[in-house]
Amino acid sequence: METILSGKTYVVTGATSGIGLATAEILVRQGANVIGVGRSAERCRAAELHLSYLNPDSLVHYCVADLSLQSQVRTAAEQIRALLAESGRPGLDGLVNNAGTFTYWLALTAEGFETQWAVNHLAPFLLTRELLPLLAGAPIARIVTVSSDSHIGARLNWNDIQLRRHYDGLRAYGQSKLANVLFTLEMNRRLGPGSTVRAFAADPGLVKTDIGLKGTPGLVRWIWKRRRAGGVSPEVSARGVAFLVSEPSIQDSLDIYWKDGAPKRASHEAMDTDSARKLWEVSEQMCGIQPQAAAPEFSQLVFTGMER
Repeated sequence: METILSGKTYVVTGATSGIGLATAEILVRQGANVIGVGRSAERCRAAELHLSYLNPDSLVHYCVADLSLQSQVRTAAEQIRALLAESGRPGLDGLVNNAGTFTYWLALTAEGFETQWAVNHLAPFLLTRELLPLLAGAPIARIVTVSSDSHIGARLNWNDIQLRRHYDGLRAYGQSKLANVLFTLEMNRRLGPGSTVRAFAADPGLVKTDIGLKGTPGLVRWIWKRRRAGGVSPEVSARGVAFLVSEPSIQDSLDIYWKDGAPKRASHEAMDTDSARKLWEVSEQMCGIQPQAAAPEFSQLVFTGMER
């Protein structure tokens, strides 16, 4: 059993199946401690037992949370803080924002947000903000948000960013994945040069998962089954994600969008700094977070805790 990540702790969302579970497996096999987040208590327990069996020396815990709800995102963050405090660990070495969803039809969460926007963008935005003080407490730390090449060609509709007036499931998915890259871009700008915390966006490629099969019409399911047949296994994509969250040599890399352990060009829209700043401000409003505009103030926020 490898021990190159012994003593390090990583949080992985959507960690009961697919890329999330495969990423957690890689980290645990390398000696890391893992805190997983999943929606089903039963599946969380099964994954926890599975990972603990892979490496009995790793500490493995799971938090049950529906990440479509900001209240549960905050509860998960509280549980993560408590778990780290109980283990005597001052910081968090990495956060993998992997959980994602696709809804063909317009569906609103109990808090009134479009579901894809809530899970794919607002949840990683809020969870990252909640855990920033812990990430800053590690010698070096990473934030990896799983995006997609579906962001290419997408544009944010600022007048109806959740597409509630004219919903299109594929367009909503593309927008949320574009938001993942813009969030990463703005996060690094706000952290500033020399920060011990670095953010990356991961392109997992076409993966053999069930994301396009849940709650979709028969024709869409048929198309997705044919399309995913040419994809890679979650384990292949997970290697690139695990690399981004743990590889020391890329800490100071200026590249933010990666695939399979190598930089990849993101779309022009994804590298628009004005859009990234505007999205951050909109996201703060949606999450009820007090604005923090400049890099020095944001660094102060990281170390002293956040105002809501």
